[in-house]
Amino acid sequence: MKTQGALLWEPGTGSGWSVEEIELDPPKAREATVTLAASGICHSDDHLDTGDIPLPWAPILGGHEGAGVVTEIGPGAEGLEVGDHVVCSFLPSCGRCTMCVSGRSNMCALGAGVLGGTSPDGTHRIHARGKGVGAMSYLGTFAPYVTVPVDALVKIDKDIPLEKAALIGCGVPTGWGSSAYAADMQLGDTVVIFGVGGVGMNAVQGARHRGAKNIIAVDPVAYKRQRAPEFGATHTAETAEQAAELVSEMTNGQGADRVLITVGVAHGSLLEPAQAMTRRGGTVVLTAAAPVHQRNVEIDLFTFAMSGKRLQGTLYGSTNSRNDIPLIADLYRRGELKLDELVTRTYSLEDINTAFQDLREGKNIRGVIVYD
Repeated sequence: MKTQGALLWEPGTGSGWSVEEIELDPPKAREATVTLAASGICHSDDHLDTGDIPLPWAPILGGHEGAGVVTEIGPGAEGLEVGDHVVCSFLPSCGRCTMCVSGRSNMCALGAGVLGGTSPDGTHRIHARGKGVGAMSYLGTFAPYVTVPVDALVKIDKDIPLEKAALIGCGVPTGWGSSAYAADMQLGDTVVIFGVGGVGMNAVQGARHRGAKNIIAVDPVAYKRQRAPEFGATHTAETAEQAAELVSEMTNGQGADRVLITVGVAHGSLLEPAQAMTRRGGTVVLTAAAPVHQRNVEIDLFTFAMSGKRLQGTLYGSTNSRNDIPLIADLYRRGELKLDELVTRTYSLEDINTAFQDLREGKNIRGVIVYD
């Protein structure tokens, strides 16, 4: 099948995405082809362009948030039928490895290879200019059709709008789960969330679902601070210093119970202000991706250790895609989680570089590419 896709030919250079003809193979064993309705514009794809996540190979078809309809299945694709509505999970789960069977499918051995440059069997399903093309997270949703492992597809009910369901593939569960699971949030907590974009705004929603009393959204972008109360924030702050003052007033100087870092790029200088406003025995959750080669981190380790605090890293918000993607879809159906409101702008595939520029400039909560 020939179609259009957005490729990076020189990852890490900031050269942007090239929309051009690609050729997509039919599904092989335990694979399916999906016609997508939409793809989210996620910061992780931008990290490939900027080099914060370096790739030793090229080209890559970007995109890892998508939802659509199964149009073809390969041999052994049990559990899927043509016509099924599915969300593409950016981390596949095999259901058989130690991590999966112990309930930690976000750490699946299969998912560990999503930036390897090929499909799990070591070959390519995508081709352009006579070369094999790697796909972001085995997916490559910056094209209207994908051929992907069935382990990366999660069925959802057909009444869920696919354009909105695309966001449930990465950003929504990553943020929501950072609060609901990774932070071990408790009823009545005081919570600080650094960065309220596509991930952080869903951390706000997760904190609300867990019954947090005070939810402080910290972001330098005025538009995002204005929108944060719509998703559950009780207070907003432009800087860490302002947030620290609010926390001190709310807690009589004791500190926040949970502090989440969900910014676009996590620099080492963020950890010290985060831990400084965390109470004794509290938790700092690091969700945001940091530059891969960053090694210098500023933190008062003596105070951190002596006060019994916990630094918790989380991937995919510690969610289980097989369970949590349908759960989040149902929360949306019942009006308990906002998806429509997350989408600030929609774009055509041809406008993908504009979409990423808008992301960098903080114009959107979420941008979404919509396919015909």
